[in-house]
Formats: sequence, C-alpha cells, structure tokens
Amino acid sequence: MHCPMRKKRPICDSDFSAIVVPSMHGSGYLDYTVETHASRSMKVMEEFRQQELLCDLVLHVTYKDKTVDFKVHKVVLASCSPYFRAMFTSSFRECSAPEVTLCDVCPQVLGRLIDFAYTSHITVGEKCVLHLLLAAMRYQVEDVAKACCDFLTKHVEPANAIGIARFAEEIGCVELHRWCRDYINTHFSEVTKEEEFFSLSHCQLLELISQDSLKVLCESEVYKACTDWVRWDMEGRAQYLHALLNAVHIYALPPKFLKNQLLSCPILSKANACKDFLSKIFQDMTLRKLPPAPNRGTQLIYVAGGYRQHSLALMEAYDPRGNVWLKLANMASPCSGLGACALFGLLYTVGGRNLTLQTNTESSMLCCYNPMTNQWSQRASLNTPRNRVGVGVVDGCIYAVGGSQGSTHHNTAERWDPESNRWSFVCPMSVARLGAGVTACGGFLYVVGGYDGQTRWNTAERYQPDTNTWQQLAPMSTTRSGLGLVCLNSYLYAIGGYNGQNQLCSVERYNVARNIWEPRASMHQCRSAHGVTVHQGCIFVFGGFNQQGFLSSVECYCPDRNEWKRIADMPVGRSGMGVAVTMEPCPGSLPEPEDEEQDGVS
Repeated sequence: MHCPMRKKRPICDSDFSAIVVPSMHGSGYLDYTVETHASRSMKVMEEFRQQELLCDLVLHVTYKDKTVDFKVHKVVLASCSPYFRAMFTSSFRECSAPEVTLCDVCPQVLGRLIDFAYTSHITVGEKCVLHLLLAAMRYQVEDVAKACCDFLTKHVEPANAIGIARFAEEIGCVELHRWCRDYINTHFSEVTKEEEFFSLSHCQLLELISQDSLKVLCESEVYKACTDWVRWDMEGRAQYLHALLNAVHIYALPPKFLKNQLLSCPILSKANACKDFLSKIFQDMTLRKLPPAPNRGTQLIYVAGGYRQHSLALMEAYDPRGNVWLKLANMASPCSGLGACALFGLLYTVGGRNLTLQTNTESSMLCCYNPMTNQWSQRASLNTPRNRVGVGVVDGCIYAVGGSQGSTHHNTAERWDPESNRWSFVCPMSVARLGAGVTACGGFLYVVGGYDGQTRWNTAERYQPDTNTWQQLAPMSTTRSGLGLVCLNSYLYAIGGYNGQNQLCSVERYNVARNIWEPRASMHQCRSAHGVTVHQGCIFVFGGFNQQGFLSSVECYCPDRNEWKRIADMPVGRSGMGVAVTMEPCPGSLPEPEDEEQDGVS
C-alpha cells in the first residue's frame, strides 16, 4: 500500500555518524554524533551577538579617555578564557553583574579577542601582534597567544630578537622568551651588530655571554661583542669591562688574537687592570703551551670525502650524543686522501685526489666549510698538490705535510696563514712521507710513520715553528703508513695503519715528556686509511680499509679504561676521508631530511 506521508530516506552526511550498540535483549540502538554541531551552534551564537539577542553582559572597555561597550554572552567568554570563567563562575561580584568594566585595554584589541571567542578566527599582523599578545596573556586566551607567538617566531630577525625576548619575559610568555633566547644564541654574531644589542644593560650582557650554548665560530666574536658594547658608551661602560672579560672564555681565544688585542685594542690602553689581566693569561698560554680550551655549544664530528671504488663528495656529521648522522652540503668535487682540521670554528679540507671514471688528478685546493651556513667556499691553493696529505693546526695556522703528486712523494711542508690567505713553505722533513700520521700538541707539529714510495716508516719527528726546525723523536715499535695520529691529554696515539703486509689494529702511545712509545689496547678491527679525531675526551675511529674491504664501523677509545668499543656504523663505508671536530651546524642552515698501495686509498 502506498503511503503519501512517507518521507525520502535521508542522504548520508559525512558530519552525521552513528555507532551501532547491540542490546542484551535482542534489540539495539544507534549513537549519533553530528561533528559540525559545535561550530554551527557557535555560528548561531555569533548571529545572536550581532543582533544583540540573549546577551547577558555588557563589557565597558576603557582605554585612556575612550570607552567602548560590547554586548556579549558570559558563557561564550568563559568557554575560551579561564580569566572570564573564574570571573563569571565564582563568588566575585561580576558573576551576576549585568555590566563589567575592563580598564587599560585597547577596545579594538579586546574586540578581536571577543570575535575569536565566537568565530575561532584571528588575524595577526605586525602592527597589532604585540598588543594582541599582551591582551591574550592578560585574559588567558591561550589559542590567540599561541597564534601571536607563532607569528613572532616567524618574523624574528637579528634586529628585533632582543626586543621581542624582553617583551616576552615582561609579560610572562615563557615559550616565546625561550625561543627568542635560543635564536639570539644561534645568531649571536649577527645580533651583536644591531642597535638593540647596545641597549642591553651590563647585567643583561653578562647573562648572555655567560651561556655555554652561544653559537660562535670563535670566542673572539664574544670578546669583540663586549668591547664594541663598551665602546658604545666609553665613559659609562668602561667600569664593566673587567666583569665582562671574566665571562669571556679567555683561554679559548687564539693566542695570536689575544696578542694583537694587547698591542692595539684602544679600550685596553685605557683600562690598565684589564690589560694586566689579559697579559697574565697570554703569558700563561705562551709559557705552558696549553691546549685550546673547550668551545661553547655542542661539538660534532665532521667526515668529509673519502674513497669507495671512486672518490666521494660526501659531507656528514656524527653526533655521539644521540648516535645519529647528519647529511650536509656536499663538497664542490669528489675528493679522497684529503686532510681536514678545524680553525676558528670553520672546517678546512686540504689537498687529496679526485679519482673517478672521468678523472684522476691530485688536488692543491684548500676548501672551507662554515657550519653556521652549511656552505663551502675556497681559499688559496697549496703551492704543491698533495694526495694522502697530513694536516695539523699550530698557533692559528694550518700545516700541510708530505703527500704525493703522481710518482713524487713529498718531504716538504707548507703553512697557511688565515690573515693573509697565503701558503708558504717551511723547513722540509727528514724524509718523504705519504699517509703519515700528523697532529699538533703543545705548540709543536708531530709527524710519524708514512711511506716514501719504497720504505714504510716507524720514525717520528716534530716541527717547532719558532725555530723552523725538525727534531727526531723515538721511533714507534711498529712500521705504519695510513695510520691515524691524535693528541689526547698530552699523549700521542698512533692508531692502526698498514705495515707492508697487513692492516693493523694495534695502538701505541707516545709519552711526550719521556720520549718513549708504549702499547695500548688494540682496536676491534684492523684498518688503515681511516679517520681519527678526539671528542669529549675520547678517541673516535671511522671507517678505513682492510682485507674485508671498505669499513663502515666506528670505534671509540676511552683512555681511562684503556678500552675500545664499537659504537656505530657510517652511512657509507669508505676510507681516506678527512675528519675534524667543530660546532654543530645551525638548524636553519640544514635542508629538510631527506689503491696505490694496499692501505685503502687510491
């Protein structure tokens, strides 16, 4: 039978869902949820407000000599603001009052908060963001405060970072204040060139430079920021210089830089006590040949280039804290057999060879990687191309030692001065050395082992820059080429290498004071042409080559326990790479995640 009153079956709405719940008695029921109910209801509430229907409160908002009235619903304000919830649901007299006066708040700003309470929409711009954030914090409208903070973090720059940080601290916006401080720490050198920096009080500056988390390539940037701040108002600020210098990591300053400051800094010439303070430290550094002081911030281990069937252009950084690798900007061209070192926070690669299917050329290039920008640049080239070169840093200069070009094995060494960007030859070694271990210790450059094309060496010698002379040292107990050499706690560690027949896992340590070598615990794997460096008081060994092929394993040596442990694998096993330690790259600079002889390097 046809029923004229029968309705059409409702069309399924994506906002209209039901859950079937079975019944114990053989019949069930449906649980319905209308997803858009809340938003539709608020839309109706907004219509009521616009038409002044069912409003139960008038807000009198006064600012200076101006008063603006807003007719609203208490329940709406209370639903998005703990401030108004407490006002309208407690024993305050405003709870039942039909009118409430709010003083010292811009009506236009409060109007935006009221609009948000009804519509969930807020527009944030440069002209209103600080006023809006202040009101949102005052009336505890958390979502608007988050929107304002998000806007500000996206618009922070060196010129306004200090001002925004101050504002956030004053209004109690903890997350924004923390974010700005992190930004200032990360962009310290840029921030200190802006006018806001010079408005800091001496206490605020002291607090800033006392943080170990400052990201600076060299401590000289902190020193210069302090002297520039003093120079801004010499008469009023000179009295604070000594306190500021105590917060600078003076022992981390390059001795050459400190010497130049003592000779030519105009501020020091007018502050005798500060000059005497720095002079004593400089004498201490010079006489005791102290190792460089720890740098600020987190230090990572950088691994550049290498060889695996062909030369590689890879650049990666290893973070031992989390056992993670970062992929960084590749070198300009593939390179293996290169040397690497860190100088004033920048990482340098020296020499090497580009061996691919298309080319086979030794390199004389000096390339510089800046972790602040994740970019490479070139410096002056070596006087001689050097494959399998040894590299060390003494008194702010880079030394390139030995290596080869074609069939010629070098006994020569040259020095690069970063101030003049020039290489100059120094006194040559007693013998030619390719694949030698090279490191700096106590103001000297040490060279051990290596290969001259016919003989592999166990001999060792050291270079004294002051006299431009080499001195023979006690030989190692084992012949080694393709070894790693590092300085740790005033000892030299010769690690692994190739003796002409086999790759080695053995390690021996040189006692600088006694001029003797002594055996230490062996690595777990034999290897040559591996990368070695010191990080946080431990020795790290990367990759290398042995009869099993190209290694990806990483081992770590603890000198206190005289123990090695395997800790990680490299993303790509290889040999002949350059390894050095310097500051971690700035997050904003990183992209989004995405054989001549049988020691493993051609």
